[in-house]
Amino acid sequence: MPHTLGLICMICWCMIPFHPLHADIQCTGSEAQESPITNVKMNWREMELSWESSKNFSNYRCTIMDSDRESLEKEVNSPLCKFPVEQYIPLHKGVFFTIEVPNTNISENCTFTPGGMDGSAIENFSCVIYTISLMNCTWQAGKDAPGDTQYFLYWQNSRYDKAMECELYIKDENGRNTGCRFQNVTIMTEKAYFLVNGSSKVSLIQFYDEYIDLYKIEILTPPLNVTADCTRDSASCTITWQPPLTNHVKNMNCFQYEISIKNKDESKEVKKYLPITVRDTRYVFETYDEKKTYILKIRASGKNCLVSSKWGEWSEPIEFGQGKDYFIFAILFLIALGTITVTLLPYCLFKRYCSSKGMLSPVPQPRDKFNELTEEDNQTEHMSLSKNITNEEITIVEEMT
Repeated sequence: MPHTLGLICMICWCMIPFHPLHADIQCTGSEAQESPITNVKMNWREMELSWESSKNFSNYRCTIMDSDRESLEKEVNSPLCKFPVEQYIPLHKGVFFTIEVPNTNISENCTFTPGGMDGSAIENFSCVIYTISLMNCTWQAGKDAPGDTQYFLYWQNSRYDKAMECELYIKDENGRNTGCRFQNVTIMTEKAYFLVNGSSKVSLIQFYDEYIDLYKIEILTPPLNVTADCTRDSASCTITWQPPLTNHVKNMNCFQYEISIKNKDESKEVKKYLPITVRDTRYVFETYDEKKTYILKIRASGKNCLVSSKWGEWSEPIEFGQGKDYFIFAILFLIALGTITVTLLPYCLFKRYCSSKGMLSPVPQPRDKFNELTEEDNQTEHMSLSKNITNEEITIVEEMT
């Protein structure tokens, strides 16, 4: 028959000294008889399931199952079942336990159920690490959460670290906490634990928790010191770089790289260069043409290590190659311009000089009163000239036959 073993606000809080949460464990035993298994408890920090038994049994079989139906089973000879601490089981969706006595019909089925108003827990929780050691976590308020609900984030980088509350909350327009910024975050091999609970004067608020591999949410920085070594005499170009900076990876073989090389002088519609993926930090660009200018950028992702498999940030684009020889065009242009100038300059000067003579009238000279003829002298001279013309003789020569 069903019976409640009581509130378990203390159970979780053997694991982590978080703000009090609301949950309980409900167990259902065999209907035929009262179950000898009572007082079921779970220590989440140590992953220990314990109980009391009114009878001494030599063996027990205990099973733990999460909401995704992933289960782990063990057989023990005492009322204590220890599961591997590497079992990272979030609690907000509920957890199921089964305690059985082999070869009997005695069993106890228990459910760990979070308390609080349905729909009041946060939604769409996500975190991202960037710039090596900075982390942002964001979430949305529960769709049915009361208007005065306020949320609080706690996290542990490992099971054995002290739990810490967010020091720098991100707030929405109503002053409600909807995110958190972290500094000096170190990525460890163990999963980090995040828990967001809430408070309200209207009702109890459900909590949300999640285990996250921090390396999976890291956005890798761009590769460093990207260079392209090209010469006119070579038909190829050697590109080199260094791995991105991280605070937890020292092995250079943990990365792979995507190289993007594009012709600067050609439009995207003319030709597209497919990205190149390599594992080394050196690449020889064999289709290099010194008459072209190329744009190069590189990004990294993890490969076979505890490094994010998502592509990180692109490096700053750099240009390499000679490109079109604009210097020759400039020299030819200057020569043509000089030739035209030398040819047109004399013409312009000549035209300017000639037109200026026509525009300027001669300067009048002063009259010579001593040699100047009078009006009567002019008339006498005119009459004399006419007389000479009138008295002109005409001689006709005839040919004699």
